Amino acid sequence: MNPNNFILSCQGLSKSFTLHTIDGRHVEALRGIDIEIHPGEHVALAGSSGAGKSSLLKCIYRTYEPTSGSVFLRLRNGENVDLTQVSDQEMAFYRGRDIGYVSQFLRAEPRRGPLDIVTRAGVSRGMDRETAREAAVVSLRRLNIDEKLWDVHASVLSGGEKQRINLAAGTISAPQLLLLDEPVSALDPNNREAALDLIGDLTSHGVAVLAVFHDLEAMERLASRIVLMRNGQVEMNGTPEDVLKVLAEGVPS
Repeated sequence: MNPNNFILSCQGLSKSFTLHTIDGRHVEALRGIDIEIHPGEHVALAGSSGAGKSSLLKCIYRTYEPTSGSVFLRLRNGENVDLTQVSDQEMAFYRGRDIGYVSQFLRAEPRRGPLDIVTRAGVSRGMDRETAREAAVVSLRRLNIDEKLWDVHASVLSGGEKQRINLAAGTISAPQLLLLDEPVSALDPNNREAALDLIGDLTSHGVAVLAVFHDLEAMERLASRIVLMRNGQVEMNGTPEDVLKVLAEGVPS
């Protein structure tokens, strides 16, 4: 692996909050995170609740504004862009084209159905509408979304159905970087298997994946590397075998 051929490079990334609604307490969610992810690499984030895993994903996607540090994304033309320095309009463009984000919650207009939601995601990645619709059909079928639900308003669907729609939308056209925040937490065993298979296929197409899973089996199955976080810092960065051994010996997961 070429160490200079990263897709994502976080350098000295920090994020702090002031809890005005509670007592004005100052909280440091991230404390100088340095991490790189390369094409075709699946990096899983492990650590106890409050370790900073979701905050890291949100700072990369810039739904949280980092307090300090840099987040470099390598574009398809080889240019490196610092996402902490771009305008909101530019960030929206990179989100649509280069970065996929899948959380356990579906954030979509409530009157839109799954087929429309996933198709629109494909169009935002640069696909023409007909191609995007065809790809959406493939994704929804692969993730076992019943065709009778494709035009039903997403707001009335179950948590597991919403989670699978979110995953279909985030992966309809392979992004440069895919961020996953508990994408299979609400799924039954059969649908979880379909989702994990889809995620596993992405790295073979050169997608760089950064994922939060509380499921150690999913980490062992998918990850090429695991970053263990604690108190907003990287505590360990190594092979799944090495990090999972540490977790098994008593570090909360």
